[in-house]
Amino acid sequence: MSPPNPRGEAELPFFVYGTLRPGEHNHDLFLRGRTRSEEPGRMRGLVLYEGPGYPYAVDGPGGTVCGEIVTAKPGAYEELLAELDELEEYVPGDARSLYERVARDAVRADGVTVVRAWVYVAAPPVAARLRAGGSPVEDGDWRGDRGDTPAHRPG
Repeated sequence: MSPPNPRGEAELPFFVYGTLRPGEHNHDLFLRGRTRSEEPGRMRGLVLYEGPGYPYAVDGPGGTVCGEIVTAKPGAYEELLAELDELEEYVPGDARSLYERVARDAVRADGVTVVRAWVYVAAPPVAARLRAGGSPVEDGDWRGDRGDTPAHRPG
């Protein structure tokens, strides 16, 4: 396991499934040039929902979310973690947080190798609203559901 950071948390890769994916706006702003590796992966036990310009992953049996497993470059982890927590409006213990950062198992593209990674999931009040009336992304791939992203535009 990786060494803990000053918060006492392990330095895990991040599982990203929305605007932090390669080719998306926030990837360029937060991750470009700061990662050691980015590889396709999936995370089971989550259902993806449309949000206001970005998706939410919600705990849900039988669901699978597509994304990338992103590992920070040495020396970039602490700053990146703080910036991603701020981007995702995650403050530990704050009931107003939109997301919670939790450690979960992600599966690499080979379908076998499991990697423990941080993922931002909808906070309980947001998750309850989405389950009650949200629009699920049927295949669990937010990018695949939107043909207008830079990475998926023809030409």
